[in-house]
Amino acid sequence: MNALLDDLAWRGLIANSTDPKALAEQFDAGPVTFYVGFDPTGPSLHIGHLMQLITARRLQEAGHKPLILVGGATGLIGDPKAAGERVMNPKELVAGWVTGIQQQASQFVSFEGPAAAQMVNNLDWASQISAIDFLRDVGKYFPVNRMLDREIVASRLESGISYTEFSYVLLQSLDYLELHRRYGCTLQNGGSDQWGNITAGVDLIRRATGDHVSALATPLLLKADGTKFGKTEGGGVWIDPTMTSPYALHQFFLNAEDSKVIEYLKLLSFRTHEEIEDLERQTEEAPHRRIAQRALADDIVDLVHGEAARKGAEQAARALFGRGELADLDEPTLDSIMKEVDAVELTGEDAEDPGLVTALVASGVVPSKSAARRAIAEGGAYLNNVKITDVDATLSHDDLLAGRYAVLRRGKKTVGGVIIS
Repeated sequence: MNALLDDLAWRGLIANSTDPKALAEQFDAGPVTFYVGFDPTGPSLHIGHLMQLITARRLQEAGHKPLILVGGATGLIGDPKAAGERVMNPKELVAGWVTGIQQQASQFVSFEGPAAAQMVNNLDWASQISAIDFLRDVGKYFPVNRMLDREIVASRLESGISYTEFSYVLLQSLDYLELHRRYGCTLQNGGSDQWGNITAGVDLIRRATGDHVSALATPLLLKADGTKFGKTEGGGVWIDPTMTSPYALHQFFLNAEDSKVIEYLKLLSFRTHEEIEDLERQTEEAPHRRIAQRALADDIVDLVHGEAARKGAEQAARALFGRGELADLDEPTLDSIMKEVDAVELTGEDAEDPGLVTALVASGVVPSKSAARRAIAEGGAYLNNVKITDVDATLSHDDLLAGRYAVLRRGKKTVGGVIIS
């Protein structure tokens, strides 16, 4: 095989490919123009999309040219999903999402040099084709019986699927055909859940032009429970720092399970085989040190948000447990900390100059008021990392971080928080 494909295979990044031998020959023959697409069905890409973005960067670093497609047209439709038909978002909203996602995706590849990336939007060609031309030039190549056999379509036939969703595969296939004609694109990379759409594009090019092109699918990034890192799966982890702060992103991967951490490092980091194998050995020998998890968290935050943001996330983690100044943290990071410790919002009378004893109980760091008083008397209770010495003290506005947050701690490790609106 080709050295690039060998590396992708070692990392577990090849879930499907149309013809491994032909793809190896393509890579060996010279620079390949390839594309990966993202639909703007929300305001931000999520961590699951890192698989495609990082794979695109790996291919570019090997000398191949990426086309990054953000689907201004397909995003107006949305691909079928098992749970039911997607909401049709306003065109103006989708256009805004296109711009934001283009900015996010652009940070993962280079737009300079001989393998310079190019940003493309399928609205540029989809908006120019008439319904008649679309049916004549694209639709005629799609046998309905084969479309009905597609797993997602078959699963929706009983509950109902609109013609709009049913036709999504034609729009995505048109993307590959247009990019092949316009830029000489001969490879599409995407997630394995899009394999049916991807291979439909390969077939369309063969039927429409007689040319043979390739496809490569990466596996889905899965949590230990087998669920996807998708925005519709609940608990999304986002690339947008206003939706998932660098601190929260760092903590998320710092808490990766031992059973998944080496897999994540292979898929998502640019560490060498030797470095990852050494981290695997250290994890087996001393899992409690969580060395691989820290390497993973550092690598991802460095990649997504930069080294400065990662250092800020580490500072926040230290401050949370009394090894730094909480007051130095910005509001988004404080908000992430509050979510991390399951902070409780105080309202009504509880929010009007609450006693610190009451706040300690409300935050969950002690089970009762008597336990709170005992913790204070023993010198083990803290407000924003400052030791509480008065059992009758109240939580004033001056004590609140960013005007609304308070971090309560008992001892070294039991941390909670309250929020006062």
